[in-house]
Amino acid sequence: MNTKFKNQKAEKFIFFLLMLISQFTIFHSLAQAPTDISTANNVYDETILSIKLTSQGVDMGQPVIQLFSGERLVLTFDDLLQKDRFLKYTFIHCTHNWQYSQLNQIEYLDGFVEDLINEYSFSFNTIVPYTRYRLIFPTQEMRITKSGNYLLVVYDETIDNPLLTRRFMVVEKQQASIKGNVTWAQDIEFRSTKQQVDFTAYTGAYAIRNSSMYLHATILQNGRWDNAIEGLSCRTSKTGEYGFNFDNLNKNVFNGINDFRTFDIRTLRSTSDRIVSVNFNNRINQAYVMEDLARPWGAYVSNTTLKGYCFYGNQDFAGSNTEDYVLVHFTLRCDFQVEPGNLYVFGELTDWRIDPKAKLAFNSKNNYWETDFYLKQGFYNYMYVFIPKGSKTINDTYIEGSHWETPNNYTILLYLQEEGTSYDKLIGASTLSVK
Repeated sequence: MNTKFKNQKAEKFIFFLLMLISQFTIFHSLAQAPTDISTANNVYDETILSIKLTSQGVDMGQPVIQLFSGERLVLTFDDLLQKDRFLKYTFIHCTHNWQYSQLNQIEYLDGFVEDLINEYSFSFNTIVPYTRYRLIFPTQEMRITKSGNYLLVVYDETIDNPLLTRRFMVVEKQQASIKGNVTWAQDIEFRSTKQQVDFTAYTGAYAIRNSSMYLHATILQNGRWDNAIEGLSCRTSKTGEYGFNFDNLNKNVFNGINDFRTFDIRTLRSTSDRIVSVNFNNRINQAYVMEDLARPWGAYVSNTTLKGYCFYGNQDFAGSNTEDYVLVHFTLRCDFQVEPGNLYVFGELTDWRIDPKAKLAFNSKNNYWETDFYLKQGFYNYMYVFIPKGSKTINDTYIEGSHWETPNNYTILLYLQEEGTSYDKLIGASTLSVK
């Protein structure tokens, strides 16, 4: 494996010296983190691909770690531009609803307020060359001292040149207990199509003076932020026990959607799961996914999936960084007239964002919708979403339909602003699934 690490002592010494000077300045000026960067998961450079942020030792799941526990997160991403970069990163503390908090960085970071990303390696024997970066954090040089929501910002030399941002959460060591269940919606109108998430938080030793104002919950479906329910206040309360059961008020319901579609491009030597053709044309690896059919109606049919996630792998060659990039072709057939708007491929493969490259165009010759874009070799989940003309809201049922039986995962995050403090602690994190 062709691997190189930026660990030169001189470079690190100079950087630490500069950081000490920077720290001295910060302590005296109380400079705050920049507030002109969006707190959403974003990519600012189109050559940055295949981003993953997970707990260390886990390929999928939510980026949540416990405060002072020694748990760490791992960020990986590919840079297809392969130019010389001097990558740094920092953390920015946020409120429960992802606004910048009032805290200064020196109030939640012990050590430096920025550091280098000094581990990278190169692709091996691939048609599309790339540099693979990896960051494991928190580190001894930059320790997190408060719980809550955080934004990881990766940038080239200065924060004015951001490459990407990622959300992650740090939960208190002493956690509230969260117990609940996911069932069909109690509102009879949505009973067959939506899922309701009811739960109770047992806060133990935490003193909560005004739960309606200072206690909030967020619910994520399969790790998606685009349809997250944020800012939920409890409906019932007694000392140490707070109920988030909304009966048929529909404040805690989600579209059940459908099982995600899948395909497998870990091999380019033959066809595999839902890949009908692979070839190498114009020095480009290409793969064609089996034609998909719109399924807005009909009964629910179970299909084991990764709930929208993906993982990278290569079954043709051993070793790290041998996964190549493949131009993947998608086709969708709709047996109905699509309303004015746009269709997109959606999932972790598009970074859970509406990606212009994943927009489908109508092929009038063959009467289907199609698109193609580059993906790294691996196993993928995906779905099709629709955005009506003039809207920015994702409709995830227009093509896929919705069923209450779909086995989605729901992550519950419980936040508390204690009396006398100016920030939202994350006092509980738990995951519920459809039973």
